[in-house]
Amino acid sequence: MELRQLEYFEAVSRLQNFTRAAEELHVAQPSITNAIQKLEEELGVFLFDRSQKKIAITAEGQAFQIRIKKILFDVRQAVHEMEDFRKLNRGSIKFAAPPMIGAYLFPNIFNLFKSAYPNLDLAVYEEGSLAARSMLEKEELDLGLIILPKSSTVLNTVPVTQQEIMLCLAPEHRLHTAKPVAFSQLQAEPFILLKEEFYHRQLILEECARHGFTPRIVFSSNQIETIKAMVASNAGISFLMNMVVRNQPNLVGVPLAEPLTITIGLAWKKGKYLSKAAQAFIDFIIAYTKSPSFRGLEKP
Repeated sequence: MELRQLEYFEAVSRLQNFTRAAEELHVAQPSITNAIQKLEEELGVFLFDRSQKKIAITAEGQAFQIRIKKILFDVRQAVHEMEDFRKLNRGSIKFAAPPMIGAYLFPNIFNLFKSAYPNLDLAVYEEGSLAARSMLEKEELDLGLIILPKSSTVLNTVPVTQQEIMLCLAPEHRLHTAKPVAFSQLQAEPFILLKEEFYHRQLILEECARHGFTPRIVFSSNQIETIKAMVASNAGISFLMNMVVRNQPNLVGVPLAEPLTITIGLAWKKGKYLSKAAQAFIDFIIAYTKSPSFRGLEKP
């Protein structure tokens, strides 16, 4: 059974005439006659009564017509839907952004992308970079704007910006005028860090281990604003990206003697099917990083 046969049957049953159906479909009448005869043979029933001068649909044909109308409607709707996806009039992207990136880098990206593609939906998951990378590898997400691994055999990546990690202090902290600060000077300090699913935390713990000490972690959170408030109250020190610390009157960002830098970028699973919407976002990010508005955003 072919879709073409169903279209021919629907036209003939609606118009009650083979000639008019052929004219409407812009095909030769014998093509319609032969197609419907083969359809009747396949079904084992007569769909039309041809014994009279004017054809009439049979009871079997009427029952078949009800089903075929719905099938053809669904097929046409599916075609229209795919056309919308192709033209980016419709689509959704499952997207991850860690809180620090989400709060300081993503809003501008989101607003510009929605302005360019108002009909595409971004379903944003606020996940740490480690958790987001795992979700990308399991194909639970389409894309992630995350701290990129130094290398990956599993993910495709597009670098967006490089950020320096700053020691984050209250203005009254004893080290607030020390520039730069050696990591070994921080051994006795109370640490306030992001939670375990964040690459940012892993980076700091690795640096502590490299300098031969285990930090005293007094507070962990997945909320950047909470961490900033705790540091501002002088409850401890933290480590935040320079774009987070700058222009904060109640915080001081001090560079480390041995700078720590991270690369933020777009990532997705290698070999994963990318929808038109996801590909549009990748293309948008590549163009965005070359734009004057982005270069202005990167400046300290």
